[in-house]
Parts: sequence; C-alpha cells; structure tokens
Amino acid sequence: MAADDPDLNLLAALDVLLEEASVTAAARRLGLSVSAMSRTLTRLRAVTGDALLVRAGRRLVPTPHASALAARVAEVHRAARAVLSAAPEGFDPARLRREVCLRVSEVFLDTLAPFVTEALLASAPELRVRFVLRADRDAAPLREEQADLEIGLPGGSGPEIRLTTLFEDRYVGVARCGHALLAEGAPDAAGYAGCRHVAVASSGAAGQMLDDGLAALGLARRVAAIVPGYPAAMRLAASGDLVAMVPRSALGHRQAPGLVAFALPVPLPGFRVCAMWHPRRQADPVHRWLRAQVISACREACVD
Repeated sequence: MAADDPDLNLLAALDVLLEEASVTAAARRLGLSVSAMSRTLTRLRAVTGDALLVRAGRRLVPTPHASALAARVAEVHRAARAVLSAAPEGFDPARLRREVCLRVSEVFLDTLAPFVTEALLASAPELRVRFVLRADRDAAPLREEQADLEIGLPGGSGPEIRLTTLFEDRYVGVARCGHALLAEGAPDAAGYAGCRHVAVASSGAAGQMLDDGLAALGLARRVAAIVPGYPAAMRLAASGDLVAMVPRSALGHRQAPGLVAFALPVPLPGFRVCAMWHPRRQADPVHRWLRAQVISACREACVD
C-alpha cells in the first residue's frame, strides 16, 4: 500500500461509528477499548477533514458531511464484507436465470448434449445452455470467462486448468449393417485394410497410429473419402460400403442406427474425455452445481 493510500480498515470503524453515534457503543461492537476507538475517530477526522461526530448535550450527533456519507459508507462496507467472505454454500437452481456456455466437440453435440441439457433444465428450468464447438485446446475461453466448461481431450489447455475425467473412451471400427466385412464376425487386418475407408481429418494421432499399425503388417487403408468430423464419417459409413474409425462414445449410449461397431484389428490405446474449467470458478456454488450436473449426466449416459 502506498504511503498516501487511505487505510481501508477505517471503513468498518466509520460505518459502526456513524450507525451507533457513540464511541463507547462502537468500541463494544468492534471489540476495542474506548480509548482505541477514540483514537480511531481522531484518525477518521484527520482523513476526512470533518469532525464527523460532535457533542449535542450528552450525546454525539453526526455532522452534515457525516450524514451525507452514512448511506454510501454502509453500502461500501457491505460490499467489502461480501468480497472478503467465503462463497455461499448453496443456492436454489430453480431460481437461476442466466446462460452457461459449454465448449464441446461435434461428437458431444450429437451424443451427450441432449442428456446434459435435460439434466440441467430439470432442476434449473430458467437456465439457457449454449453449446459452442471446441475447435482447439486453447485455454483462453476458460481464462477469459467466455466458456464455463470445456469437454474433450485433456492437455495443451494451460497448466492451471482444473479437470476431472468424465469417462474412458476407445476407438472402434464401424460399418453398415450387412456389410461384407462383417459376414464372418470380427474382421482381420487384411480384410479391414482391403475395404474402402472414410478418414476423419481431425483424428490426428489416432489415424496415424492406425496407419502405422497396418503398415507394420504390410497393409494400408484405401481412403476413399475424407471428412471433417466423426459424425459425418458415420453417416457415410451407414449409407454405403465405406468403413470408418470413430470413438466408441460417438455411437451414443445405444448402437447407432444402421451401423455395427467392431474391434479394430490394430489395437489403439484408450483415452480420457474430461471436463475442464478455470480455477477461479472452483468454489463458485453455481459452477459447482453445473459441474456436478454435467459430470453425472455424461457418466450415466455412457456405457462400456
């Protein structure tokens, strides 16, 4: 604090003195001696340049300046206490009228957004839920409070970001019902590689690991189409003879219509799907409720 900055500890004393109009009563409320309270009043007079409280017979009365200050001082004091107090433990979701923003993947929008929305609105009917696509792992939207939660793969989003695992996921192959590849059960690597494939541009390392695994067997996918995301890959696979690699969660909590999932002949490592948020929201009761609802809805909707 700079030498010429006001001592904000005087604010509480001024509020109580103006309310009680008594040095003795103010001292009792603040747990001070009467002499200490008198010294505080002297300091307040010096800081404000006004007597604040003056004698009127056997009692003290506020000066016009003190009377003008009283309401403002009380308001500022209440606000300061609120800032420095612990966050309230609870609130009523039914009275919550605001918008929350979730950054999610296209797969999440297709499969889990309905469950999350239903869970949130069941206890907070006045809430508005905004979903935006999480095109990258940049932490800026969480840091700048443009998003309340992000759902997706962890990593690369900032060292301070808090997270919790929603569910474990894995990659599977999908083909339309009745596809020749599935005529004899789970396909082998040669049969799988020999099909025409739809590749997903956003699959990144997973697609490369699949190709590397096939290459180690002297095989390669025949990629006939490339699409931006997994939902589009699934639509193409369901409508023709292309096969696709997608996260198991992309199929939803039940088997996707028209598609059959199968184990990839080249095993790929599983991965975590997480909920992420900025630590400044950690103790906020509304955010705690939001996290709990989203986490519960996602875990209940996901199977194996």
